[in-house]
Amino acid sequence: MQDPYTMLAATRRPRLLIRAARFGARDYSRNRHLRRLLGYGTLPRPAVAVMRLIDIEKGLDDLRRDRDAGYSLVRHLDVLIALIGEARLLQAHQPAGEPTPASDRPGRERRATDAVVRGPSGHMNASGIEAFFSAT
Repeated sequence: MQDPYTMLAATRRPRLLIRAARFGARDYSRNRHLRRLLGYGTLPRPAVAVMRLIDIEKGLDDLRRDRDAGYSLVRHLDVLIALIGEARLLQAHQPAGEPTPASDRPGRERRATDAVVRGPSGHMNASGIEAFFSAT
C-alpha cells in the first residue's frame, strides 16, 4: 500500500479542474466539507481522510474519463477541495525537518524548480506533490 504523499504525487488531472479546486480550498472547512462528503459522525484523522478521499476521487475521475452521464463536476470539485485541504492538514502535522516520502529523492537535493517546468509552448507545467500543494 502506498502512502498518501506518493499517491497524490502520481495524480494527474486537468489543470483547470485543479486550479478551481485550489481556489475553493482557500475556504475549506473540515467540519462542513468533510462531513458532507464522508458522512456524518466522527471525523477521521487527516491521513485516513486523505486515503478515503483519494478513493472517492479516483471513482469520479473514472466517470469523467468515461464521459459517464452520472458524472458530477460539482461533486468532483468538492472532493478535490476536501482532498487538498486534508492533504495540507496532513502536511502541517508532519514533524519539522522530516521530508515527505514523495519529495525525498536519494542523491539529490530538493530544489524549488522541482514543482514547475516550462513546456514546449512556454506555459508552466505543474506536476507532483509540490504542485498539488502550491496555490495559483
